[in-house]
Amino acid sequence: MGNVYPFTEGAVLGPDGRWLTLADLPAPDTKRWVPRRKAEIVAAVRGGLLTLDEACERYALTVEEYLSWQRNVERYGLQGLRATQQHHEPDKSSRARKHAHEHRAHH
Repeated sequence: MGNVYPFTEGAVLGPDGRWLTLADLPAPDTKRWVPRRKAEIVAAVRGGLLTLDEACERYALTVEEYLSWQRNVERYGLQGLRATQQHHEPDKSSRARKHAHEHRAHH
C-alpha cells in the first residue's frame, strides 16, 4: 500500500511507480519522445486515462506506432523504447544461430 493516490479515478500508475493524471502526461506538441514519455502514454491508454484513438489524435501517432510502443513496453520495459527495432534483430539472429548449432550437433 505504498503508493496510495488520494483519488484513483482519473489516475493511472505510471512506468516509474508514480500516479499520473491527464495533467501529468506529456504535452500534446511533444516532439522528443524519450522512453519514459512513451511508457507514460502506454500506461495512460492501458489504464483508461485516454482511449487509443484519443492518444493517437492528441499526439499525432499512428495506431501502428502506439502498438509498437506497447509491444516494446510489454517485452522489454523502458529499455524496449530506447531505439526502434534493435531489440528484435539480435533475437532473430541468436535464435537462428542456436538452431543452426543444434542442427549441426544432431547430424
